[in-house]
Amino acid sequence: MRRHPDLYLMRHGETAWNIEGRLQGRGDSPLTARGRQQAAWLGDLTRGVAGARLSSPLGRADQTARLAFGAAVPHDPRLAEICVGHWSGALEHDLRRAHPDLFAGGPLDWYDRCPGGEGLAALRSRCRAFLDDLTGPTLVVTHGITLRMLRLLVLDLPDLACGTVRQGGVHVLRGGAETVLRHPQDI
Repeated sequence: MRRHPDLYLMRHGETAWNIEGRLQGRGDSPLTARGRQQAAWLGDLTRGVAGARLSSPLGRADQTARLAFGAAVPHDPRLAEICVGHWSGALEHDLRRAHPDLFAGGPLDWYDRCPGGEGLAALRSRCRAFLDDLTGPTLVVTHGITLRMLRLLVLDLPDLACGTVRQGGVHVLRGGAETVLRHPQDI
């Protein structure tokens, strides 16, 4: 397994579409009050951590990064969420009811079946390219599926669905192991 610099991976704060169960992909939805609180917690959890700070260019991640770090941070397009194509903005439960065959298999396999979507192989490729360019410790604000793919690649996990990805938590990947930091008020 290739050694990577320490990574501090963070998912953007809760959005209105997260609450509604809508697929966001490359679409966007504003942070909720809880999402803004989660971003502040991320700032508390990473205060004093040395390293580059990077964010997905999508609005919800950019807003989270600004709130967490107190300033704008550089964007890396490779950190954007997987594109769900024509399903962006749709309610997941409606899609599951209308297309049960596309949701068969593993719990996240359907990302390969989104009409007009990016697919997991393309996501894997851009996440690998991102990781290969890292030169030191890095704090990253990204999205749920992209964060899962980064974890899969760094930790050599068997599949994308391994483990839980939390909003408001920091997934610290160091030396081939993961620790998840949570704010004491995050209950």
